[in-house]
Amino acid sequence: MTQQMQNLQLSHTRKCSGGPASPSAAKRLYRNLSEKLKGGHSSFEDAYFFGRGERHGHHKGSVSWGCNIQGSECLFEAVEQQDVDAVQILLYQYTAEELALNTPNSQGLTPLDVAIMTNNTPIAKLLLKAGSKESPHFVSVESREAHLGSLVIEAERRAGELAAQAQRDGLSLEACDKDKQLRAWEWRCKLYKRMTTGFQHARVPEPPSAVRLSVTSSSSLTVTFQEPRCLNSAVVTKHRVEWSCLKDFSMLAGDMVLENLQTLKCTINGLTMGRLYYVQVSAYNMKGWGPPQSTLPPSASPSNWRESDGREREHIGHMERLLQQVRTTHTHYSCGDTSKLQNPSRKQSVSRSLKHLFNSSNKFVKTLKRGVYLAAVFYHKDSLLVTTEDQIPIVEVDDSYGSSLMQDFLWFTKLSCMWEDVRWLRQSMSVSMSSSSTLQARQKMLAAAGQLQSLLGTHNLGRVHYEPIKDRHGNVLLVTIRDMESQYSFFSGKWMQVSKLQSQRKSLSTPEEPYALDILLITIQDISAYQRRSQHRLTPGLYLGYLKLSSSVDQIRVLVPQRMPNMLCHARVRDNANVSREEWDWLQRLSNIEDGEKERTEGEREGVDQTTDSNTPLLYYELQTALKALLKLINLPLHQAKHFRIYTHEVLELGHNVSFLLLLPAADDVCTAPGQSNPYTPHSGFLNLPLQMFELAHFSAYKEKCMSLYCRMSSVLDLDALITQQALREAITDTEVATAKQRHQHILDYTQ
Repeated sequence: MTQQMQNLQLSHTRKCSGGPASPSAAKRLYRNLSEKLKGGHSSFEDAYFFGRGERHGHHKGSVSWGCNIQGSECLFEAVEQQDVDAVQILLYQYTAEELALNTPNSQGLTPLDVAIMTNNTPIAKLLLKAGSKESPHFVSVESREAHLGSLVIEAERRAGELAAQAQRDGLSLEACDKDKQLRAWEWRCKLYKRMTTGFQHARVPEPPSAVRLSVTSSSSLTVTFQEPRCLNSAVVTKHRVEWSCLKDFSMLAGDMVLENLQTLKCTINGLTMGRLYYVQVSAYNMKGWGPPQSTLPPSASPSNWRESDGREREHIGHMERLLQQVRTTHTHYSCGDTSKLQNPSRKQSVSRSLKHLFNSSNKFVKTLKRGVYLAAVFYHKDSLLVTTEDQIPIVEVDDSYGSSLMQDFLWFTKLSCMWEDVRWLRQSMSVSMSSSSTLQARQKMLAAAGQLQSLLGTHNLGRVHYEPIKDRHGNVLLVTIRDMESQYSFFSGKWMQVSKLQSQRKSLSTPEEPYALDILLITIQDISAYQRRSQHRLTPGLYLGYLKLSSSVDQIRVLVPQRMPNMLCHARVRDNANVSREEWDWLQRLSNIEDGEKERTEGEREGVDQTTDSNTPLLYYELQTALKALLKLINLPLHQAKHFRIYTHEVLELGHNVSFLLLLPAADDVCTAPGQSNPYTPHSGFLNLPLQMFELAHFSAYKEKCMSLYCRMSSVLDLDALITQQALREAITDTEVATAKQRHQHILDYTQ
């Protein structure tokens, strides 16, 4: 039995030196545990290997009441024997209710009482983690001491009576039973005396350590702390947080007792903005409350940096109303008078539309033949959705492309937030406006997206990959990617392992001149990894971010880490995302000091330094640590960052309780122009992402609702701007020109 229990290897915790005195004592404990659990299982080991749910399913009706009694007895015996392994197994296998964890036994004790009064810290920690509490009978230190004394007296009395009976009865069968009872009471008497000694030697705990106070909002403060460095021979079972508007705490504004020792943190809500609060924390053990420890800093005022700045937050409701106005305007302008502008361009468009209708309206593309194509990558783990012909679903967008392809692509990416509106956009765009080449290109993108939706039988095509895939054959592949929760059955497709699809394609392609489809399959793991990582969010807290841009002929790119492409390069400052008014005012003063540094004499600088040092908040040291970590991340020596600045116009509140302070290079180095050497060369593991694609990935992760509304408005306004601009170009009479100008200006007013 003992060997089987050792094979469980549930924990590497060693048994305390005060455990069973011999191997036979350990065997006896496990034998007793096994016997008490025979009602539900053949052995104690079987009880462990049975899942909690399985045990409930088989024995719920018959042993639920008996299990409470048996489990409680087993737990008490394991605690009394100081067997950490047995306690751990019981707490894992049974719920607190089944073990009657907080129900005192016939001696008025809970398992936690026994553990803390024998000073068994490992077992006490396990019990506290499981939610165990001390006996409600111990309302004071005196009542605990009196109760222990009565237990010792009772145990000595029973042991004395049994010893006297054993001498009278001699060697009878009944005498053997009395002898067992005698040994049990003698052992219990020793236990109670050991508990009494532990209680008498214990002292109240020392103050908690590392007590920190932070401002977490305009109405709350948060206290974090650690256990006292010295427990004074007694386990701490709870903490108390007190706050007051008076420094001497002669009158409390409130207090809170924390019994959950897993999280040594307390948020005080409902405070008055701008009022100064003093906070202190004390610890409790069986001897009572220890002395309180003031926080660092000793006081703080609930506040937020916006109080100093005076800005108001944007409201989604305003954007929703604006979107409704934009949609109404778009329908009016795009579906207006269609009797004009009948020219050869329209005939060419109609002929192309007819050609598209007969050639590719209901089929996926098998091979790429110089043009623009749209591919849908639906993946689940290591499988991809393919057509019945083992191809990635691809449809043709256009058989050629012009210099505005990148701008058209960036407009197309916004559709990933509004796939359900593709049909409405197609229907609302007037055919008469097709004389604009840009409008033609975007109409074809909408048509291809609608065709792909129809063939796959789903509106949601996923997110657009951050850049088109191009090859030397004149093909451009726009890729949408969607991570599926399961291998959903699509109308026109099946699932195939990525490796199998890659091997099939490899046998058909030429490595020297790969097609865009080959490049897609080669990089499919990287593309799917980008998609997954761009959906991750930072854990709540305050971060220091680094903004570095580079420009090319047609776009601006931003430096981001590959592991989190929806976020700037960053380093964590602290857990608290809120920047208080005092901290923000300090940052503003620091910025002003740096701006005027060149104009001061050496004596003035020394005076400023002394003033700054005397009022330096904890944020200063947190920023120092974060700055060093960030510069190491981007491979930049500290001395090269002496001209870097912190953006002090606002704190970037990204959502989901994540805030950013922005670190900027010198003004001339924020954006690297084409042909300009970049003095900052970060390690591998970074991407230079197109700015618009970064915005899409970032806001989709942190402000999804806001980004969805923005994409809807922006995509429609872009189309309306093209429509009204084309109408203005083709207006002939003064009345038409005036009307076209008015409409175009109306759209421009929306965009500002």
